[in-house]
Amino acid sequence: MLADTWYLFNKFMKITIRMPMWTLFTLVQPLIWLVIFGQLFKNITQLPGFPTENYMDFFVPGVLIMTVLFGSSWSGVSLLREIQSGTVDKMLASPVSRVAIVLSRVLHSTAQVVAQVFIMLLVAWILGAQLNLNPIYLILTTLVIILLGLCFASVSNGFAIMLQREEPLVIIGNLMTLPLMFFSTALVPASFMPGWIEYISMANPINYAVEAVRAVLVGEPNLGAFVMPFIILLVVTGAALWWAVAAFNTLRD
Repeated sequence: MLADTWYLFNKFMKITIRMPMWTLFTLVQPLIWLVIFGQLFKNITQLPGFPTENYMDFFVPGVLIMTVLFGSSWSGVSLLREIQSGTVDKMLASPVSRVAIVLSRVLHSTAQVVAQVFIMLLVAWILGAQLNLNPIYLILTTLVIILLGLCFASVSNGFAIMLQREEPLVIIGNLMTLPLMFFSTALVPASFMPGWIEYISMANPINYAVEAVRAVLVGEPNLGAFVMPFIILLVVTGAALWWAVAAFNTLRD
């Protein structure tokens, strides 16, 4: 299984390297949000109780998570097209591990978003964001990015297998981006939210990812505030990956 995963992962990475513009294209919207929202909400920090003096510092963890969403929530589209073209049927007739077919795809999507996140971090630093760039905190941030990338790539692939149609998959992809971002602390702290939105955010994995990244990347690092959101995200990611593999196994019937 590991050997098959590595082989297929390398195949997908070679395809990406041959078409780097697609990877860069998915960065356009997060970059626009970083610049526009950073300017639009910069004066919100003057309100009593805002946790940072610079809105860009507060917003960077949110835009990093947004980058992961835009990069991973469409992962299932390529799988769906291979299912429709018959490529997956040929792979199912081979001795390749079924788990490897799914795992290689979600790992490939996650590797892409990790590279994109580091580009976003560089842009945020150029724009003046004051971040904790200690290697330890960058590693913890990367772990959160990896888990979230695996989670939403798995969900996208799972829905692609279940639906096997591109139109509803696109609708679900849209529902996995902006609504989840607005129901989290990516843009404003929880104390500034209406009560009903704050309540919904407690069931939103995006919210835990944002809080975990913010705990180590912005202001005084707080490992205590990092641990619980990270554990919750780890559990959600494990469940999403298991579901994607279970959905793929139904293709054999």
